[in-house]
Amino acid sequence: MTATPAIDPSVPPSGTGCAECDALGGWWFHLRRCAQCGHIGCCDTSPAQHASAHAAATGHPVMRSFEPGESWFWNFRTEDYVEDGPELAPPASRPADQTVPGPSDRVPDDWREHLHR
Repeated sequence: MTATPAIDPSVPPSGTGCAECDALGGWWFHLRRCAQCGHIGCCDTSPAQHASAHAAATGHPVMRSFEPGESWFWNFRTEDYVEDGPELAPPASRPADQTVPGPSDRVPDDWREHLHR
């Protein structure tokens, strides 16, 4: 992959969960990691959609999945996958023992009704 300012492989993730959901007591379905600054946000299926909001607010278009076993990138500006993205600073995903959705103590019983499809 050609170097791009939208991806900085040296920047570690901001944490193990969605930064905004953690601050507000919310929950998420899946997590995404900003490939430029490391910000962790929740996916567009999640109730609050913080990853795409981060991309829009900062102009950082490229996110990588922060789910165990996934290494794909998405470009919000072009609405397409980024192929052959570089390895990013560890960790590559949320902790494998973290629940989905999570965190478990904040997920409502009717969580499926809150997902965006």
